[in-house]
Amino acid sequence: MFNAKSKNDFSSESSSGSSASLIGAGTSMKGDITSNGDMRIDGTLVGNINCTAKVIIGANGAVQGDISGQQADILGKVTGTIKVKDLLQLKGGCEVNGNLSAAKLQIEPDATFNGECHMVSTASGSTKLSAEKKKEPSFELATS
Repeated sequence: MFNAKSKNDFSSESSSGSSASLIGAGTSMKGDITSNGDMRIDGTLVGNINCTAKVIIGANGAVQGDISGQQADILGKVTGTIKVKDLLQLKGGCEVNGNLSAAKLQIEPDATFNGECHMVSTASGSTKLSAEKKKEPSFELATS
């Protein structure tokens, strides 16, 4: 009546897997979230986030739970452990109470962080570091 699309058409559109998920401002959720795409939280979440892409907690966003992802930008409030495989950015005005684990960490001066920080190495980063350590310095002497 409204549209000529069948159920099969809808299921093929929603299985793309590369879309972003959003919890908008004014929305409160309770429970764990798992996502293969980017995730942005501008509302309130009481639960854990397990994401294989980038997680963004907006300036008005609040999470009470653990966050796991490839990258993360924190602008709001997080109470819990944050584990990121690549870059974790704590932006100005954010408030994080919990432990951090990341390969790269950037903390802006106005960010508040209370907890422990553990820097983990990525497979490619540790290989690069060990290769750089093995290099011998070379010198050439000029003789007259």
